[in-house]
Amino acid sequence: MTKNQVTEQLKQVLDPELGMNIVDLGFIRDIQIKNGQLIVKMTLSSPQCPLAPLIIADVKKTLKKLPAVKKILVELVDR
Repeated sequence: MTKNQVTEQLKQVLDPELGMNIVDLGFIRDIQIKNGQLIVKMTLSSPQCPLAPLIIADVKKTLKKLPAVKKILVELVDR
């Protein structure tokens, strides 16, 4: 599994308000891969985004489809 594969998978996750994927929106800040564990650092359109739980759930659901993923951690960071 590579960062490029993870990034391509994340392009399937859309921001419901903006209708664009979170990669093209620039929300992904960092991706770390360690022994089957993914750590995704991301931001959202606003700090109080009411759809944050939905987007995070979509990220996890989408990344679970990748082979060799054992654990997924999504961290929200400031822009």
